[in-house]
Amino acid sequence: MANQYDFTDRIAVVTGGAQGIGRAVVERLLAGGARVAIWDRDEPLALETATSLSDNGAVVAVGVDVADYESVEAACGKTLEAFGKIDILVNSAGIAGDAKKLWDYEPQHWDDVLRINLTGPFNCCKAVVPGMIERNYGRIANIASIAGKEGNPNAAAYSASKAGVIGMTKSLGKETADYDIAVNAITPAVAKTRILEQVSQEHIDYMLSKIPRGRLVLVEEIANTIAFMVSDDCSFTTGFTFDISGGRATY
Repeated sequence: MANQYDFTDRIAVVTGGAQGIGRAVVERLLAGGARVAIWDRDEPLALETATSLSDNGAVVAVGVDVADYESVEAACGKTLEAFGKIDILVNSAGIAGDAKKLWDYEPQHWDDVLRINLTGPFNCCKAVVPGMIERNYGRIANIASIAGKEGNPNAAAYSASKAGVIGMTKSLGKETADYDIAVNAITPAVAKTRILEQVSQEHIDYMLSKIPRGRLVLVEEIANTIAFMVSDDCSFTTGFTFDISGGRATY
């Protein structure tokens, strides 16, 4: 039985919350009493997920392209209209990108990966942080990756985007340290989600071979760590990167 955190009266936004890690986080927050807005580019899937979880608590689906700031602003407005505030932000939306050597990478695809994986969390933080500052409360969890620490071969765009997320987290954590706002990142090893459909089996085998625990991380395990990161209990740690790499991380 996982530890339970009290999220009563907390409003959470989970980007990419329709499936995978994001959905596991939504379920964990609902279990603690939070009301949750699922922000996802796949609005029909987000609606399907919200409907399937409606018995667990108050949850709404909001279609959004996190790479487009105007779209993020609109999603923020819809969430405020539904719930009145945003206390928690979990930036989970992301793509893997092509498994290619850097010199074979298409510039446009490089841009797409950086826009979704790095500019997306920037846009979402930019939109919600002012309200958190005004209320002197906020919790932000940015889902990075072990690739952002170590750099995976044939994944330069993904690795660079996640390294950027780690750097942005450190900066924002310092910028909001005068408030009761905690901004932290988490660096999972490879998890069994639909994002693996975007990469080759060879690339999956490479990542798995680097994990001392010898298995993929479960989305529920990631959600359990994030639950602490966005709870009231995470009241001092900020600008930090939590490891969940099964022993792979060296720092």
